Amino acid sequence: MSARLAQVAALPSVASARRLVIKLGSALVVDPEAAAPRQGWLGEVAADIAGLRAQGTEVIVVSSGAIALARRTLNLTQPRLRLEEKQAAAAVGQIRLAQAWTEALSAQRLTAAQLLLTMEDTEDRRRYLNARATLTTLLGLGCVPVINENDTVATAEIRFGDNDRLAARVAEMVQADQLVLFSDIDGLYTADPRRDPAAAHIPVVPAMTAEIDAMGGEPPPGYSSGGMRTKLAAARIATSAGCAMAIALGHQPHPLRALAEGARCTWFLPSQDGRSARKRWIAGSLSPLGSVTVDAGAARALSTGRSLLPAGVRGIAGDFARGDAVRVLGPDGAEVARGLSAYNSDDARRIIGHRSEEIEAILGWRGRDELIHRDDLVIL
Repeated sequence: MSARLAQVAALPSVASARRLVIKLGSALVVDPEAAAPRQGWLGEVAADIAGLRAQGTEVIVVSSGAIALARRTLNLTQPRLRLEEKQAAAAVGQIRLAQAWTEALSAQRLTAAQLLLTMEDTEDRRRYLNARATLTTLLGLGCVPVINENDTVATAEIRFGDNDRLAARVAEMVQADQLVLFSDIDGLYTADPRRDPAAAHIPVVPAMTAEIDAMGGEPPPGYSSGGMRTKLAAARIATSAGCAMAIALGHQPHPLRALAEGARCTWFLPSQDGRSARKRWIAGSLSPLGSVTVDAGAARALSTGRSLLPAGVRGIAGDFARGDAVRVLGPDGAEVARGLSAYNSDDARRIIGHRSEEIEAILGWRGRDELIHRDDLVIL
């Protein structure tokens, strides 16, 4: 059996996830008749999250529903809303959505944390790093981050427009090993099963191909802005980052528990070199804005997969900001690595040669222990 076929035989399971991102669309979160949160169902999801947390799984929720929750309140019941109407509805509905998740999670003695992101937050490197640091800290503090697109400020040009791709970007950002998109369908089919009774369910997609992309259809009617097309786009983002992704049925009690117990879904397997894809991007696609010269001991540590600590740095050149790409030079001046700096050039110059525990005293605030974290570093 080939390695790829063996991988197909051993499908992922949310029960074994280390870090899991789940996405829930408006059609799941909001009862269209009452224009209110499905509080009972959200409570079941929260109970599932608590069960996973008890097993050691960190969970991030990407939840739609803000605009849908405010439509009736604002008398915005027409099928399509103008951008400014969506922004106004999001401002009203996000409060209700956050409250619904707070109540559901607090009943399980879990603390909800709200983050509102735009596309720019995931595309701009410094904002990306800030969001990633916030999410990592929240998870470390035992919180359950609940994320939605910041529709109150996002314009048509900079919007994700759907939370499928936002969830995939979040999974990529936090290096989640699994992403689950809960939907009104139990996975990918060869055709739209609502229109073609001969459509066959696809339990596993080993790799994204043009044939798979062609199976995406039009978004469903109603509050949802997604559909299979955006889910397949999310699959490309997630799997290329080394994250397995599932499309699973959300319209059922305890959907996460059901999935863990073997409910039918479609798993998209991660790219075998997904973890290195981002590092290839760091190595070849960015223009370094400065350089960092390290001593022989730091160069040896880097070659074994360690992060770059300030103590091992002997010099800084260039003018760069936090999150910018820099060249890492060995004692002989040869480039040995390339990475994304956790500090701007002025702060970096102040802390080089010092131990990490001295950073706070030098700068007046405590940043990362590493000048360049190993996740943001490529050895050349």
